[in-house]
Amino acid sequence: MKLNKIIVSETSFNSPESYDVISSNISVVNLLEEEGIDIGNIHEDAVTSYYVDYYLSQYRNGNFSQFVWNTGWSPELNKVIKKGLEKMGAEKHLELFNEQCSKVEDLEEGELQKFLESDYFGPNKTRDKLKNSSFYNLEEDLIILNSQWLKNHPDLQVLPIEEMFVELEKFIGRAIDREN
Repeated sequence: MKLNKIIVSETSFNSPESYDVISSNISVVNLLEEEGIDIGNIHEDAVTSYYVDYYLSQYRNGNFSQFVWNTGWSPELNKVIKKGLEKMGAEKHLELFNEQCSKVEDLEEGELQKFLESDYFGPNKTRDKLKNSSFYNLEEDLIILNSQWLKNHPDLQVLPIEEMFVELEKFIGRAIDREN
């Protein structure tokens, strides 16, 4: 069975902070995974928002090379992020993402694998080659685009916290331990 709604809290939806609705979605996705739900059974666009935010946080924290290294360069994940950037209308981010993906694809044979198996910190030519700081100058706010996309999504379900748990427990088929 697949969760056919993107569930977020009423508080996050009504918050003036754009990130709050993204954070609420992340909490739901994390909770479902902690409860043993396979990510493939969570609403596709809830997962898309989740991974676009992951990409953003990786890039902000350590540039594109960190994203590549921490994800092990997953074609499936890259496809989700690419599709998410398209759906959100993040044209400048999509252009940069595609450009950076090409850089990875153009690495010499074996170079990517060697990079993924190396220490990230310290001297690392491949890491330095994959960095692109133009990301930090993009005049396109990915948090706002992600937030607006979620808030306007036709499958969005906005609920008070208690009702979120009730809905998620119905989906899971058992009570969720709320103490953790």
